[in-house]
Amino acid sequence: MLDANQGTLAASDSRLNGKKLRIGIVQARFNEPITNTLAQACKAELLALGVAEKHIDLVQVPGALEVPVALLALAEKLEYDALVAVGCIIRGETYHFELVANESGAGVSRVALDYQIPIANAILTTENLAQAIARQTEKGRDAARVAVEMANLLSDI
Repeated sequence: MLDANQGTLAASDSRLNGKKLRIGIVQARFNEPITNTLAQACKAELLALGVAEKHIDLVQVPGALEVPVALLALAEKLEYDALVAVGCIIRGETYHFELVANESGAGVSRVALDYQIPIANAILTTENLAQAIARQTEKGRDAARVAVEMANLLSDI
């Protein structure tokens, strides 16, 4: 399988300058070993992009379905330049996977559109634990980069 071109920017690109940004992260605790790694990778990348540690807030919620409610609460504060949704949904034997994946994703998008705030969606949806483990660090970093780039884009429009 070929890797998709992700359109990755160089770290030196001004669109990835997080020095003046305030970022909120909402982390679901369900599948916590995975979501801890996602959140840690996201925070480390935000710091590497220049976001001050004091300008990164982390809120934890029970699971992926609760992420949009916490994102909404942060968005309503009007204090953040971007938000990040962190979670992990692993397919089981029932329809619950589709329900949680679809509804959490729709909720994240609705908050972003309603509040015109960028939200990087790092809620993993995988077939199994091995896929989640393989993606946890990269997707955490990717979410940080998306949050910073989109915050800068919206401030320039």
